[in-house]
Amino acid sequence: MNTEQAIERWNQYAERYTANYYEYGDIHHEVLLNPTIFSLLEEVDGKHILDAGCGEGYLSRILVKKGAIVTAVDFSQKMLDIAMERTPQQLPVQFFHGNCENLAFLADNQFDRIVSNMVLQDLEDYRATIREMYRLLKPNSTFIFSILHPCFVTPNSGWIRHEQLEQQYWKVQRYFYEGVYQQLAADPPIVLFHRTLTSYVEAITEAGFHIEKIVEPRPSQEMLEKYPQFEEDLHCADFIVFKLKK
Repeated sequence: MNTEQAIERWNQYAERYTANYYEYGDIHHEVLLNPTIFSLLEEVDGKHILDAGCGEGYLSRILVKKGAIVTAVDFSQKMLDIAMERTPQQLPVQFFHGNCENLAFLADNQFDRIVSNMVLQDLEDYRATIREMYRLLKPNSTFIFSILHPCFVTPNSGWIRHEQLEQQYWKVQRYFYEGVYQQLAADPPIVLFHRTLTSYVEAITEAGFHIEKIVEPRPSQEMLEKYPQFEEDLHCADFIVFKLKK
């Protein structure tokens, strides 16, 4: 399995995957990812921002409403079609079809911020992607990306229930395996590329970035009151978010 085959999978199932998306993405984005990403982005009004791997475009729409000048790219043409259908004409997002592993059609040093929300685990050549983000950023600008937490979301990971103790435990297996696998909990299965945390950090530093902050999102008390089912996320981190400085 490679990136091209992953693209085919996203094109095939784009409508099913995005059927439950609303103004803030899906429920996991609303509860865990969005609060973290926007706290790290800080002020976006008037900033040129690249939404690298925009999917159905919810994040681009939020950013434009906050005053950002947004360019959005995605490797799935079907996802882009959905994004453009869902984005009103009065929200001036520039959408482009492109693979974040190589965005040669975009000029160097043109963005104040880049955000890549749950994308790198979908790409075979994550090192090339991180280098591209470095190229596209203005000096002293930031790249924020979120991924599935590689320490906990691994091939064959998942909840195990201990009936006698009436407790659940999160199972982690094959952490040091690096390669493609299918997330079987999804329907249909999502194609993912697993790497260790070490590999991600090495790719970040080799590209020239400085790690400014790392956040492992957990639900706020306000979100827990609204969505009590997220209490299990107080025990194990599903996601990790990096803020990098060029």
